[in-house]
Amino acid sequence: MITPASAPRYRLPSLDTLLRQEACVAAAARFGRQATVEAARQTLDRSRTLALAGHEIAPLDAELAAEIAARLEASGQRNLRRVFNLTGTVLHTNLGRALLPEEAIAAAVEAMRSPVALEFDLDTGGRGERDDAISGLVCTLTGADDAIVVNNAAAAVLLVLNTLAAGKESIVSRGELIEIGGAFRMPDIMARAGTRLVEVGTTNRTHLRDYEGAIGAATGCVLKVHTSNYLIQGFTKEVTARELSVLTRQRGLPLVDDLGSGTLVDLSSYGLRRERTVSDAVTDGADLVLFSGDKLLGGPQAGLIVGRKDLVRACARNPMKRAMRLDKIRLAALEATLRLYRDPDTLTKRLPTLAMLTVPAATLRSMASRLVAPLQAAFGAAFKVGVCECTSQIGSGALPLEAIPSAGIAVSGSAKKSSGRLLSAASKGLRALPIPVIGRIANDTLILDMRTLDDEGGFRDQLAALKIDLSATA
Repeated sequence: MITPASAPRYRLPSLDTLLRQEACVAAAARFGRQATVEAARQTLDRSRTLALAGHEIAPLDAELAAEIAARLEASGQRNLRRVFNLTGTVLHTNLGRALLPEEAIAAAVEAMRSPVALEFDLDTGGRGERDDAISGLVCTLTGADDAIVVNNAAAAVLLVLNTLAAGKESIVSRGELIEIGGAFRMPDIMARAGTRLVEVGTTNRTHLRDYEGAIGAATGCVLKVHTSNYLIQGFTKEVTARELSVLTRQRGLPLVDDLGSGTLVDLSSYGLRRERTVSDAVTDGADLVLFSGDKLLGGPQAGLIVGRKDLVRACARNPMKRAMRLDKIRLAALEATLRLYRDPDTLTKRLPTLAMLTVPAATLRSMASRLVAPLQAAFGAAFKVGVCECTSQIGSGALPLEAIPSAGIAVSGSAKKSSGRLLSAASKGLRALPIPVIGRIANDTLILDMRTLDDEGGFRDQLAALKIDLSATA
């Protein structure tokens, strides 16, 4: 039985005594006195609770101070932390999608540090339009008449439909009523835009006559949607944008072509499967073309709207546009990214997205070979580590069936028994590193794909800190 005279809680130091400890003094200098005092109170409260529950504790003052410093260190870490993406998905939505080129980073930093001509016309000295920073570039690169930008592709869809078809009908093929990550559903966006969805055709086959029969006095626009993260194969029929443009012009209706990821260059010239470009969509006759900035374009999050000048201007005048506009930082980064496309021959060296997508598998195999030994030493005898062949993917709904040959490191349990728990412990240990490492588990193997590793030296240098708790795997 614990008596008041002998209870462990009476051996705890006072708050003032703790705050004079060297670790607490250093913590106060780094995190502030108020935060340190609060952490010290929480630590003392926890120790008293344990003591009153009958636990024998006799902590040294220095040990408690170290616990306080560790508590502050953990709480001081940013929630939005850098990670190593070793999933093999180049445009990983959950990990931030495209890595920005150095030119875009420099432009963003300059915009953060200094005033910029965001809505100021340097020629006239009067008020300017923020979209002017990118509109000329986009038109040159795509052949469009005009261009504006909003904060993402979903916003672009919402703004365009609200502008062209609020209170009216929008016609879409049933095979194009997409749902993508984060529960983004095209019918839901259309409803929020104030337009009535009219579905035509069937899931696998839609004919031009289906569109013709659906057009009426209440039609506001015809919408063509890139299926992004799935393909319909087999007994199928799709009406092309070019075919639709002939029909919509005959009927005096706008055709909106939502490309999803969107690309400004022919990917087949880089060894990837060809994807319709924004220029293709403009040439095919779409009145408005919508696409993302942070996917195949390789820039910051943005949604671009390009096409007929009168329709683009109508979208720009929509009061919703102000709620969707880009700030100066992302606008600067987007402009810098777009400028790289003026020299397509250097894109694979200057645009990280294309650089990652085009690294030869042999180069990745060499990188994996260099990392096997340090990884085996870090994981220990409970695991087997070796080079493996694997496949990467573009991600973010772009070319969903495109498998890119790659190479990586395969980590598996030395014994079959408890392999699932071993891999779970290994993954948890990697995520607890100073720069967390994110891989993927498939077929009882943890795969670390080299295609998406952007800092081999930094990854290797932190492996000595890897700690794997094997107690739960016994």
